[in-house]
Parts: sequence; C-alpha cells; structure tokens
Amino acid sequence: MRVLPWISPPKPFPNPTQTELFNDRMSYTVFLGNLPLWVTADDIKSWLAADNLVADNVKVIRNPETQESKGFAFIEAPNQEEMNSIIRRFDRAPLEERLLRANPAQPPKPKGANKAAPGAAPNASATASPTAPAGAPPTQRPDRDNRRAGAKNRSARRPQGPQSAFAEELAKAL
Repeated sequence: MRVLPWISPPKPFPNPTQTELFNDRMSYTVFLGNLPLWVTADDIKSWLAADNLVADNVKVIRNPETQESKGFAFIEAPNQEEMNSIIRRFDRAPLEERLLRANPAQPPKPKGANKAAPGAAPNASATASPTAPAGAPPTQRPDRDNRRAGAKNRSARRPQGPQSAFAEELAKAL
C-alpha cells in the first residue's frame, strides 16, 4: 500500500483524563446537602416530579458499613438549564428545621491527596520553606489563634469610653 505524502495517517484518540471524564459525566450534576438521614433517592425523585424537574439519576450517599445516609446526594440533570432549576428549587429550602444546600458538584479529589505520609509532620509539605536547607525544620505558619491575638491588640488601641448612650447606661448600671 502506498501512502500519499499529503495525507497523514489518522492520529489515535488520546486517553481521557479523570477531569475530562468528570466533565463529560458530571458536568450537570447537583450536590444536595444537609439532608435528614431518612431521605431516600425515591423521596428526592418525588420532590423533583412534584416541581416538574427532570433528573437522569439520583444517588443518596451512604456509609458502606452501616448503609445509613451520610446526609447528602447527587442529582444528575440532563442539561445546564435543568441543573440551574434544581439548584434554585432546593438551595436554602427548609426541611425539618434545617436548610438544604444545592450547588454544582465538584470533581472528586484524587484518593490520598489529603493524607500525609505515616510519621510525617502534619502539613509539613505546606509549611516547608522552598529556600530552607534540606533537613531544616519546617517553618510554622501562624494559626488562627495567633491572628486573633493580633486583632485583640488592635482593639486595645481603641478608646475605652462607651460607644453609645445605651452602652453608657449599661456601664453605669454595672
């Protein structure tokens, strides 16, 4: 077989990455959170049907050992418009003295991404200075308590007198 020089052979399709698979499969997926533990996929499907909303799939996330709901679910919508309608309907909707949360689903994090190596210092990779010599202890970032202490120092610079007539009356009473 003779190959013509102006016709190039077909290029193989690249292997899809995890992000591409997520974008294809979950681009119209809604995260529904703060659900009571008794809620099932059938309950969510009936709520959607009552509002004339369409979902391709509903999955309530459960603990694999106990089969108890973890309090959130994923709803796959057929398109962007339907996804936005589901989010508008369920975000901040009251159910049993709680407010549901509905947001576009985020891609799953790679397994082990948040786990530190055994025996490693917590957040060692995040706190190590790139310019520090090898073997040097990691530098510590100020935690929330230290930042709050700075805020306390700023408040100490404020005038100590009452701020309003009410505060003045309260100071007299005490």
